[in-house]
Amino acid sequence: MTKMADNASSVEIVEGCRLPVLRKNQEHEDEWPLAEILSVKEVSSRKLYYVHYIDFNKRLDEWVTGDRLDMKKLQFPKKEAKTPTKNGLPGSRPSSPEREVRKSLDLNVQSATAPSRGKTLPTPKRKVEAVPLATQVSPATPVPSLPSSAEASQASVFPAVRETNTFKSREDHEQISSLTTNGTARRLIPSQPGRKRKANCGGADEMIKVLQYNNPQSASVFLPPPEDSQDSSDGIPSAPRMTGSLVSDRSHDDIVTRMKNIECIELGRHRLKPWYFSPYPQELTTLPILYLCEFCLKYLKSLKCLQRHLTKCNLRHPPGNEIYRKGTISFFEIDGRKNKTYSQNLCLLAKCFLDHKTLYYDTDPFLFYVMTEYDSKGFHIVGYFSKEKESTEDYNVACILTLPPYQRRGYGKLLIEFSYELSKVEGKTGTPEKPLSDLGLLSYRSYWSQTILEILMDLKPDNGERPQITINEISEITSVKKEDVISTLQYLNLINYYKGQYILTLSEDIVDGHERAMQKRHLRIDPKCLHFTPKDWSKRGKW
Repeated sequence: MTKMADNASSVEIVEGCRLPVLRKNQEHEDEWPLAEILSVKEVSSRKLYYVHYIDFNKRLDEWVTGDRLDMKKLQFPKKEAKTPTKNGLPGSRPSSPEREVRKSLDLNVQSATAPSRGKTLPTPKRKVEAVPLATQVSPATPVPSLPSSAEASQASVFPAVRETNTFKSREDHEQISSLTTNGTARRLIPSQPGRKRKANCGGADEMIKVLQYNNPQSASVFLPPPEDSQDSSDGIPSAPRMTGSLVSDRSHDDIVTRMKNIECIELGRHRLKPWYFSPYPQELTTLPILYLCEFCLKYLKSLKCLQRHLTKCNLRHPPGNEIYRKGTISFFEIDGRKNKTYSQNLCLLAKCFLDHKTLYYDTDPFLFYVMTEYDSKGFHIVGYFSKEKESTEDYNVACILTLPPYQRRGYGKLLIEFSYELSKVEGKTGTPEKPLSDLGLLSYRSYWSQTILEILMDLKPDNGERPQITINEISEITSVKKEDVISTLQYLNLINYYKGQYILTLSEDIVDGHERAMQKRHLRIDPKCLHFTPKDWSKRGKW
């Protein structure tokens, strides 16, 4: 039971307490959001409290003084309930009907599936249970209802369902639901193997028409066929690897990794305030400023050490091959095996601004693409993305980051566009590794929207007929994975179902908003300036 502090002067604040804390919002107005005390320390006879604002991003966590705490609403941490005992024996939990039923089911399954000695029994085929499409979407995702024929020309809805999707188990269904929540849509209407699709059921040969400006000018879009799916052999999308190449494992979170440990980083002419924990050596975490060489990213404890290092450091650009240059923008490809120290230092720096990824000191399986800006002093790092040399899930990005001094200037979209240009050269479709951060999801949604709208608006009528294009064609042109194309069309509310066919309606607001956004987007990748030859890493021993 939560206790409230009545006498603020006599109460000692401990870790785990919750109370309102004064902070400034984006409008520089005072607000008192609820926060949790993660740590307490004393500096010069003054207590400081490290607070995490509940329902706020961790990058806003900070050390505050006692005068910013509202002691009248102090909540103490809840006491952990002791484990009840069974038959008076400590440590054993009391049985419940649900546990007993589950245990008996497990025993039945084991006895039914255990083969007899010396004989090999054929494995029976599992029945596949049909699950309606409506159940694939998590409760947090609103699903508009289908419009009537009178409203269909203006309403934006999800495609109507003519056939049900199939999943092998409830676990598959739950994984796909979580994908929808994360912003990656799964195949809308896959057909069952061996069955032919009707001409108007959203299959490989079905048309979706696009109305521009709500006029009869339209384009047709085919839904992706499950037969040539790149997700899995049986046409059922596989879930992302939540324990993938760089995805963090939340089970190992502790109070240390929840707190920022670096106060400030000096990188070239910039001073950066880290957002999250990064596993730099413990002796460096007490320094007021951590100094980094902006060319080799080596970390040093003082300005004098940095100056001495710069007299010996010959690098004026990231190690590796320069594979793109246009104007002052260059991209360098760095092999995580050949340039291990640089790659590890880059990961340490990136971890300061990426919370959802973990750090791997084994950088051998990765390639790093570092974007730089050139001036008379050298090539200065702007951002980077990493990718696996071999990805079975078609990931073309593992981590992606634009350093804070260069954010909101178009560099994030440039990094994303470059990753897809590499995929085009490789002849593959790609998708970023999940989960995406909040800023990463915004950047990718914006890039996908602009890229797909650019293609749809460039379609020309053919012999007076409405222009036609398929989902597969959009995916092949852009190298964006089909699931991301469909999720973007749904996110923009472009897909309509009207008179037995799918229609993509481009309203004046969407077109005007797209044109305004493209006018602001000055930085673009020029494929002619890319000098990149993909390697077949599967034929190499240890990369």
